[in-house]
Amino acid sequence: MSNLTIRQCVQGLLKLQDSGDHATMVGIGPMSPNLIQAVFELARDEDFPPMFIASRNQVDMDEMGAGYVNGWDQNRFAADIKKVADEVGYTGPYYLCRDHGGPWQRDEERNAHLPEDEAMELARKSFVADMEAGFDLLMVDPTKDPYQIGKVIPLDVVLRRTIDLIDYLEQYRREHNLPEVAYEVGTEETNGGLTSTEKYEEFISQLQPELEKRGCPMPTFIVGQTGTLTRLTEQVGHYNFKNARELADMAKRYGVGLKEHNADYLDDATLLEHIPAHVTASNVAPQYGTEETRAYLKLCATEQILVENGLCDDPSDLRHVLLVKAIKTERWRKWMTGDDVNLQVDDILGNEELSLQILDISGHYVFNDPEVKAEVAKLYRNLAAQDIDGQRFVVEHIKRPIKQYIVGLNLKGVTTRIERALEA
Repeated sequence: MSNLTIRQCVQGLLKLQDSGDHATMVGIGPMSPNLIQAVFELARDEDFPPMFIASRNQVDMDEMGAGYVNGWDQNRFAADIKKVADEVGYTGPYYLCRDHGGPWQRDEERNAHLPEDEAMELARKSFVADMEAGFDLLMVDPTKDPYQIGKVIPLDVVLRRTIDLIDYLEQYRREHNLPEVAYEVGTEETNGGLTSTEKYEEFISQLQPELEKRGCPMPTFIVGQTGTLTRLTEQVGHYNFKNARELADMAKRYGVGLKEHNADYLDDATLLEHIPAHVTASNVAPQYGTEETRAYLKLCATEQILVENGLCDDPSDLRHVLLVKAIKTERWRKWMTGDDVNLQVDDILGNEELSLQILDISGHYVFNDPEVKAEVAKLYRNLAAQDIDGQRFVVEHIKRPIKQYIVGLNLKGVTTRIERALEA
């Protein structure tokens, strides 16, 4: 197993920018065990280091409700990821990353309008559990504030909360002799706008001396808005190459990498822009969950053909169960546009076209539901009886869009290139 830390990985990428052989890392939302298997098989074959970016809604402590993905807390998440890496024979570096950690980052905390001190204390506890489970990167994001909805959080408030959390975590880490951890920070929520270079540098330049004063490391990544924005199952943002390059060059002057969020569904030309733009890493999450949902629906269609031809007399009910449960989660609201964000569940269920659109967006939120899992198992059995490996089809289906990013972002062979650059 490679012992390349994520900080070393980013430093290697920054060095590779000077030689013209760099890449943009991909942060992948860990939507399911199938996705993790797909990623590790590709990482093994293509030689790149995956980053698994888990939000607090996806993976968190049991006492906070755990996560909707596989019921994972931090320790089970770490153990299951290692297990899949071992099973597929991947021996390179991979990184467990906290995506959007911080106060009010669980939906129920924000909906309850918890006071700031209480929300900050829960954030500290969650981060400590991350560190103790061996996470490599912690994104400290104090910008989701129920008292400032629709507003940009003042920079001084973001700085104060960010420094408070990193200082606490570094003290805890040293006192408990835990390994080095890297940090990711940002100035505001990624909402499809652009981060101005002036604001970006103001944030970095004010953050640096305050962290140094407390003996804390500079972040490994600073998030900047390059114009990306995901809505429904589309990339609806407007990528700004000039802005991305300016932010990346500024971050590099401080020895850190530019991290971009909301990079789902980018076209090939935009992916290729990332190399000359010097974007160090991009996050992709809902797209891969949608790909898995689509794979299940294709298998359901195949199963129906078996039924119609007398080859299956007890079909699964996966399509219906997945659809109803996905709509009832109401987690799809964050991806909707305009008045559709206020749609009612019963109205959606009464409209087949709209129901299928919502399922496409949010099927992954219920992959871990016991009834859904039982129907998936039944589907697989019915297909296996006719020599179709359903699970292998799902994994290969998920791989398709990941391969597009591997090619566009120049990831093939990058682990070896990074190691050589650091040795030079």
